[in-house]
Amino acid sequence: MRALVALNCGVLAALLTACSSSENSTPDGIAGSAPESGAANGGGGSAGTPGSSGSSSSQAGSSASAGNPSGGAGGNNASAGSPNTGGAGGAVNGGGAGAANGGSATGGGGSGGMSTGGRSAEATCTRWKADTANLAEGTWSGSVDGCMVGDISADGRANALRLFNLVRWLADLPAVVTEDSRNEQAQACALMMTANDKLSHEPPLDWKCYSEVGAQGARTSNISSGPGVSSVLSYMVDDGNLTTFGHRRIILSNELGPIGLGSAGKDGSSCMQNIGGKGTANKAWMAWPPPGPFPMQAYVDAYKRSLDATGWSIQSKNIDLSKAQVSVTSGGQNKPVKVEQLTGTYGQAKAIRVAPDGWKAEVGASYSVTVSGTAPLIAYDFQLIDCK
Repeated sequence: MRALVALNCGVLAALLTACSSSENSTPDGIAGSAPESGAANGGGGSAGTPGSSGSSSSQAGSSASAGNPSGGAGGNNASAGSPNTGGAGGAVNGGGAGAANGGSATGGGGSGGMSTGGRSAEATCTRWKADTANLAEGTWSGSVDGCMVGDISADGRANALRLFNLVRWLADLPAVVTEDSRNEQAQACALMMTANDKLSHEPPLDWKCYSEVGAQGARTSNISSGPGVSSVLSYMVDDGNLTTFGHRRIILSNELGPIGLGSAGKDGSSCMQNIGGKGTANKAWMAWPPPGPFPMQAYVDAYKRSLDATGWSIQSKNIDLSKAQVSVTSGGQNKPVKVEQLTGTYGQAKAIRVAPDGWKAEVGASYSVTVSGTAPLIAYDFQLIDCK
């Protein structure tokens, strides 16, 4: 399997600004040799054998009410809600206004509230199993010979889009859709990456199958040497991007959508066009793993790379995380973590990495995360579950 991914380094204030040449955009440990040179955050390594060394490229408030069919109150200074709207959260100590099952649209708390998610473990696994039942990459109608862009079959694009939206559903974010013009850029981008067996956000004019449409796609996409469907969870584990988690942050962005998806089939590369988003989710913060039940199948990608190794993340548009202090407890025991500021302005500009320090998350365990040194304080719980 191929899964080399490289970070989007396009320029757009809503999602990204210019990338620093010191940012790491290609994950280690899957595929790659020497990096292909390029502009700031230019190329990734050429494709290699799975498992070979990859290369670097440039590149408390009080708890909100859990909620019930009567809506429940969202927390301090909150009002009770109706069966469909839930309780309005307090400005600091409560959750956001929500649906019948809790504090936010799917039960998560608002900024400052303790969020435990509104999804049951059963509902989470039901959705996970349904959305991962078909992981076929689809068939590609194009060809490197003759530089035929072609297209990925409808099932391949639909399967990838469904996984992106599954990720966003877990994070209490709205679904996104694809757009034809963006798909065209992503598809031409996928052809170029496949034809040259390399990754670059700034493909040179002398690349085989070069086109301006494909180059525009490369500049405005997350790119992967793996096919479209299998690359989704690799973007979320984001190995090799420990200083930015750029892929993950973009996918969890308030502003994401619509997107473009292009793939050269099961043996080819893929691109996820995402610059110029028009999303208006307006969440105060996003975490990965997010509040609530979280499938262990999303904690580890297809290449056995784990969030234990790459780390968790918290991002926000407006909450200053520069002085964030993070504590994690499980079963009444403190679990030491390393906290690092993430660079770049991918997705939401303010972001931190939280990495387990000397321990690994266990299926069946719940983890309480508290972020202090912020205004407001952020607190949430997640539980690692098995959705096999």
